[in-house]
Amino acid sequence: MYRQVQILAGQGIHLDRATLAGWVKRATWWLKSLYELQLRTIQASPRVFCDETPMPVLDPGRHRPRICQFWAHAMDDRPWGGPAPPAVAYVFAGGRGTEEIAGQLTGFSGILQVDGYAAYKALARGHGSAIQLAFCLAHARRKFVEVYKTTQSPFAREVIERLQAVYAIEAEIRGSSAEQRLAARRTRTTPLMAALKARLTATVGQLFSQSKLAEAINYALNHWDGLTLFLRDGRVEVDSNTVERSMRPIAMGRRNSLFSGSEGGAESWAILSSIVNTAKLHELDPQAYLSDVLERIVSGRTKSHQLHELLAWNWKAARERIAQAAA
Repeated sequence: MYRQVQILAGQGIHLDRATLAGWVKRATWWLKSLYELQLRTIQASPRVFCDETPMPVLDPGRHRPRICQFWAHAMDDRPWGGPAPPAVAYVFAGGRGTEEIAGQLTGFSGILQVDGYAAYKALARGHGSAIQLAFCLAHARRKFVEVYKTTQSPFAREVIERLQAVYAIEAEIRGSSAEQRLAARRTRTTPLMAALKARLTATVGQLFSQSKLAEAINYALNHWDGLTLFLRDGRVEVDSNTVERSMRPIAMGRRNSLFSGSEGGAESWAILSSIVNTAKLHELDPQAYLSDVLERIVSGRTKSHQLHELLAWNWKAARERIAQAAA
């Protein structure tokens, strides 16, 4: 908004940032029901990706921003041709503890694909067998990459190369059905992962327990069941990069804006980012999409019970049907 005020001023249009903020707040108010529907749709999926990132919020009573969080919930069945379209929804929260994520995923049951953060483990423990954690192989690999960069460890390099072979197989089978992916993984990937586990187990006992390499190995072994869930379910991805990619626009915006001006501003940020970034996942022009959605909601052309028609994937499908009929 600060930049836009300057751009407009150069064209002879003088607006206060508070005016722009008011417009954004009002637009977000109209979009909130669509956002909530999008979030519920994602959380109703049997497989959800989840991640969190800091969101500084200006606190007038302190000399520095208060560190809050954006939690991202995502779904995407494209890698195996499943029914769930790509979508992401961000939830603003005051913290990153178990209480926050448990409150967001009330009633969820299924597979949650995440990193090794303790809050997700506590959430799963509190729900018995209702929530199954699929951990991120990219996170495990990253720890060995860090070790190799600092120590040039031959063993760390060996682990990286072994995991590269796993990712090469994943690249080959991407787009295949869940059944085909599972069959390929059982035949080709399971022996690779079993050999890797044997190497990790044999090596960790020979290392100083506080070394970075030992930490990397122990992380992998302690999360092994969740790291290898993809070998038992062809719908599961090998990592949580689906949701991590959706965090990049938030990180870029945070770097440019430094902080949110208030909790209300952060909530508006979460709502707009959810709708805009999901539109981008469907290769839509966000401005054209938002303009049409807002016009339909504000004018009453789309009723509350018809909001599902405005979800990015349904909106796009309707436009494609109209275009095909006109051809």
